[in-house]
Amino acid sequence: MTQRHQLVPYLRQLRLSGILDTLDVRNQQAIAEKWTYLEFVTRLIQDEAERREQRRLEMRLRRGAINTTKTLDAFDFGFNPSINRQLVFDLATCAFVRQRRNVLVCGQTGVGKSHLVQALAHEAARQGFAVLYTTADQMLSHLHAGRADGSAEKRLRGYLAPDLLVIDDFGLKPMPPTGPVDLYDIISGRYESGAIALTSNRAPDEWTDLFGDPLLANAGLDRLAHNATVLMITGRSFRLSRTIPPEVRSVSSG
Repeated sequence: MTQRHQLVPYLRQLRLSGILDTLDVRNQQAIAEKWTYLEFVTRLIQDEAERREQRRLEMRLRRGAINTTKTLDAFDFGFNPSINRQLVFDLATCAFVRQRRNVLVCGQTGVGKSHLVQALAHEAARQGFAVLYTTADQMLSHLHAGRADGSAEKRLRGYLAPDLLVIDDFGLKPMPPTGPVDLYDIISGRYESGAIALTSNRAPDEWTDLFGDPLLANAGLDRLAHNATVLMITGRSFRLSRTIPPEVRSVSSG
C-alpha cells in the first residue's frame, strides 16, 4: 500500500479528502522547488481552504438563484457608454449591502438592468453575503399563493432573511390583489435591516400608481428610496441589437 493510499482514510475521517485533488502536484512541486515541510503543508491547506470557499460560493449562488454568467466581467459597458461605470464599480464593493441601503436601477427594456443587479449579487456572494434573486411578479405571486395554504408568513421570512434581495422587473406586470400589501411588507421588513436592489422599466415617479393605495405607496416608497442609490440607464437595447438585422435597424433609424 502506497503512502497516498494510507492517507485516504485519515483525510476522509477529518473531512479533508479534497486535499487529494492537488496532493500529487504539490508533492512534485515541493521536490522540484525544495520546499520545507511547513511550506508543503501550508500549500495543501491553502488549496483546501480555496476549494471550500469555492463550494460555499457556488452554494450561495445556487440558493440565491443567481445566473452565474451575469458578472461584471461579462457586461459590455461600451454598448451604452452613458452608464455610470464608476458608480457601478463603487456598488460592486458591496458597501451598500454592509450599510443595508438600497439600489434602484431604472431604464427601458434590454439596457442591461437585470445583468447589472445579478452581477452585484454575484459580487456580494463572493464577499460572503447571503443573496436572493427574484422578479417582482414571481415574489408577489409566491406570497399571494402562501395565503391559501397558511404559509404566507414563512414565505415572507424567506424574502426578509438574505443580506441582499434582488427584485427584478418591478412594474412590468400588474400586481396580484395582495401585491401592494406584500410589497410594502417586504420593503418595511427589510428597511435598515437588509439591502434591496430593484430594477424597473418605469421611472420612480410612476411607481406610486402601481400600488393603487396612495398611503401604502407613499409609506413603502419612502422607505425604499431612503438613502438609496439610483442608477438611470439610457440607450439602446442589447437584445434588440442582436435580433434585428442591421439593414432593418438602419431603415428604422432613418
